[in-house]
Amino acid sequence: MSTPQTRLYRDGLLETAGFPVSEVSDHLIEDGTVIWVDLCGPSIEQLHDLADELGFHELAVEDALSSHQRPKVDHYTSHLFFASHAVTVDRDSARLSEMEIDAFIGDRWLITVRKDEQFSMEPVVERWDRSPDLAKYGVSFLLYGLLDVVVDGYFEALEQFDEYYDQISEGIFSDQPLDPAQQKDWFRMRQALVRFHRLAVPMREAVSGLMRREHSAVAEDMYPYFQDIYDHVLRVSESTDALRDLVSTIVETNLSLRDFRQNQVMKKVTSWAAIIAVPTLITGFYGMNVPYPGFATHHGYYFSVIAMLVISGTLFGVFRRKGWL
Repeated sequence: MSTPQTRLYRDGLLETAGFPVSEVSDHLIEDGTVIWVDLCGPSIEQLHDLADELGFHELAVEDALSSHQRPKVDHYTSHLFFASHAVTVDRDSARLSEMEIDAFIGDRWLITVRKDEQFSMEPVVERWDRSPDLAKYGVSFLLYGLLDVVVDGYFEALEQFDEYYDQISEGIFSDQPLDPAQQKDWFRMRQALVRFHRLAVPMREAVSGLMRREHSAVAEDMYPYFQDIYDHVLRVSESTDALRDLVSTIVETNLSLRDFRQNQVMKKVTSWAAIIAVPTLITGFYGMNVPYPGFATHHGYYFSVIAMLVISGTLFGVFRRKGWL
């Protein structure tokens, strides 16, 4: 468990940061204050103490303490609970890293909960500091900055998937087929894409749930910014659908090309087998210990040699013209 991060905005201006979590209630007594607290790997006692102080619902606390929550937004009487996931893609290891970020959203406070340090809040803080003019919108501004960073990570992951499958698309048409190690990475990357799709689609519904005006989670002037976030998530969702279709097409194409290459090999093997069978047949026939036309004569020998050359050459020409050789 790392040291909690805290920030206090008063009337749209950053007033202080790094104050103890125990002072949250004291600051909220003052008018015009908005509080952000970030807990990384909190203990059960620490989260329950803050829950008692701010009135978190017990089900929301249970969700924040458990792992593998799907992206969602839950509406409670005094606050909202929002679960999301940041992602990164490592093309070298064909691995998707999922980092869960939960948030308790109140009228004047935003409490974020991370499971570990894998997701850094520094980009979020930098995003807030780049738009100080929006700080007057309070919690909506803080939540927007968090979602903006998370969704930007989705686009970076999509770019990694795009580049990977572009490389795969070019590779399947090469004469050298994929080796077993590449096929294993390919399968892992496909699994990573499926997991990413399972995060992106619910995220669209979660952001939409935040924007419902009857819940007043978003300030009116912040709606265009959240609409932009929603549009980005929608693009990510549609892009993952397109990538999944592309992957299916690549798999089918790879199987078709593999069958085609096998057929080409079989054609060559069969053609050479047919050509070799001609002299085998003739020499076998003339090798029998029975009298036959030309037996024990020179012209019989010459006839058999000429027959082998002519028939084998004819078959070779026919197969070559058909493209089998």
